[in-house]
Amino acid sequence: MENVINFFDIPATDFSRAVSFYKAILGLEITETEISGTQMGFFPSDGKNASGAIVQGADYKPSADGVLVYLNGGHDLQTVLDRVASNNGKVIVPKTHISPEVGYIGMFIDTEGNKMAVHSIN
Repeated sequence: MENVINFFDIPATDFSRAVSFYKAILGLEITETEISGTQMGFFPSDGKNASGAIVQGADYKPSADGVLVYLNGGHDLQTVLDRVASNNGKVIVPKTHISPEVGYIGMFIDTEGNKMAVHSIN
């Protein structure tokens, strides 16, 4: 087994707002579509590694409780955390050093109320 995780969904109550937020903080494009009445915004994928989507539909409810997804913070996650606050999110755990081998983490609440995290080695 190469990856334990294949795909994740980030629930949204306001799809456009959520897509704009993640585009801004991660600096990437999100491909939007609708599948069976559910709005989906797909993060870029190389087809080999795990990826995910922002989703808005009847069965998707944002939450700060439950599973915590760590997004790739790039070279230095501080850049992402700086963008969180300026795009109406809330940093709840600032950049925190875990160990030289693991690197750093930070956590935030997105515009939809989901608790999310970022990781980087620097």
